[in-house]
Amino acid sequence: MRIPDEIRTQLAMKFSVLFPHLDERQRRLLMAAEARVLGHGGVRSVARAASVSETTVRKGVFELETGEEPLGRVRRPGGGRKRVADLDSGLRPALLALVEPDERGDPMSPLRWTVKSTRTLARELARTGHKVSADTVADLLREEGFSLQANAKTIEGSQHPDRDAQFRYLNEQARDHRDTGQPVISVDTKKKELVGEFKNNGRQWRPAADPVPVNVHDFADPQLGKAVPYGIYDLAADTGWVNVGTDHDTAAFAVESIRRWWSGQGRAAYPQATRLLITADAGGSNGYRTRAWKLELARLAAETGLTITVCHLPPGTSKWNKIEHRLFSHITMNWRGCPLTSHEVIVQSIAATTTRTGLRVTAELDTNTYPTGVQIGDAEMAALPLTRHAFHGDWNYALHPQSCSAIPAPRAPQKPAPEWDHALLSDPVLTGMSRQQLSDLADTLAVDGDVKRGRPPRLAFSDQVLAAVLHLRVNLAAEPLAVLFDSSRTAMHRTLLKIRRLLKTHSIVIPPAATPPSALTALQARIRAQTGDPNSKIKTTC
Repeated sequence: MRIPDEIRTQLAMKFSVLFPHLDERQRRLLMAAEARVLGHGGVRSVARAASVSETTVRKGVFELETGEEPLGRVRRPGGGRKRVADLDSGLRPALLALVEPDERGDPMSPLRWTVKSTRTLARELARTGHKVSADTVADLLREEGFSLQANAKTIEGSQHPDRDAQFRYLNEQARDHRDTGQPVISVDTKKKELVGEFKNNGRQWRPAADPVPVNVHDFADPQLGKAVPYGIYDLAADTGWVNVGTDHDTAAFAVESIRRWWSGQGRAAYPQATRLLITADAGGSNGYRTRAWKLELARLAAETGLTITVCHLPPGTSKWNKIEHRLFSHITMNWRGCPLTSHEVIVQSIAATTTRTGLRVTAELDTNTYPTGVQIGDAEMAALPLTRHAFHGDWNYALHPQSCSAIPAPRAPQKPAPEWDHALLSDPVLTGMSRQQLSDLADTLAVDGDVKRGRPPRLAFSDQVLAAVLHLRVNLAAEPLAVLFDSSRTAMHRTLLKIRRLLKTHSIVIPPAATPPSALTALQARIRAQTGDPNSKIKTTC
């Protein structure tokens, strides 16, 4: 029976509309159903209307007539192209040998010290004769129980046998102080921050394609330096105080931060306080072995009339310090992605830190200087009003209020060399020109030589010119010049070569002195004081 053209046209329209929404088997069954409705000649007519082979339509008819249950998939099990891992029996072992060279495979794997991305693994497998894509590598890794993993901080090293007991003791002390209305604070120094146009980790919302431009390097700005935030967190009041220093992180700076907290916040919050509990890390400026820390706390106890108890966290457990996750973490999140361009920005960013649970933070700038190398002798330590607790007296101790005059003073650090006048280097007797002429010479050469790129030089450009003048005028070699200008011999060699090239470019000649100037004697004394060698002599290039 001949099928009318109108029916074939209708079928073609139906198939063109439905086929894009059906998978391979569904299309085949739809064509078989239409062919059975048409009867004799239906297979050929449907095949022509759908632009497929008659065999495909007959296969669909056979599937309908056998009455098979729905497969839930397009193809029968085993259909389609075989997997690469099934065709290449050596692929899986080769892959495991690359990702686990120490355990399963060759410890001399070519990827032993590289990042093992799926593309890198696929490229290395292809090089050894196993042609495979990065996606297939990812699938095989997942089948073998692999997943992307970051490093896990779980190895704590040697654990002190009394670690848990110290935590329990610390909690008991904190509970005792808190229950009687006495302040309990957690203290620590936050990570030092570079001040200036430097990258700060994290991201913040900004107009698209308009990031904040920052320096490509992370060398500290010689004028702005670093910021040293020392934090005090009040456990009961959920308040923070951060003293932002600009000098060194010393014990004196740590105790001064606590002193400022007590004067600005603690005294008002605890007017009836007679005791203060400080929980601190085992190391750093507030470490249990730091003598200056205990001496400065004794001074603070004498000033405030408080009995100051200190309980240190066991070594290696600083991440459990309350201040870390209740104060410092929120400060870091608050200024993420924001360059800390000045100390004012740092102070204001810290002071603006809040949380939904009620944290409030006060911050102030501390521009005092805190020298390092302060020495505390055995006699000074023995004179401190310090009482060690029965349990781990090295970690737990109390400092009692006493007259300030009874607290010994620390000895000032020994200076490595006597003070001397740096202006002696630019003495006209040595340079052969006035200081104004020397300044004009530096300005002339700075046009081509004072290029600010890469790492900042140790010496200012004017000092570089002065060093070259002394080198040419009185024949000072690079070694003594490095000592006189507090530089390194290698850096001084580079400086002299650079300035001599600039002088040659500008056709400037520095004539040598006819006789050695008498001022060289003072420089000789400086060299001896710096090197500690009483027999050292100034080396010249002659």
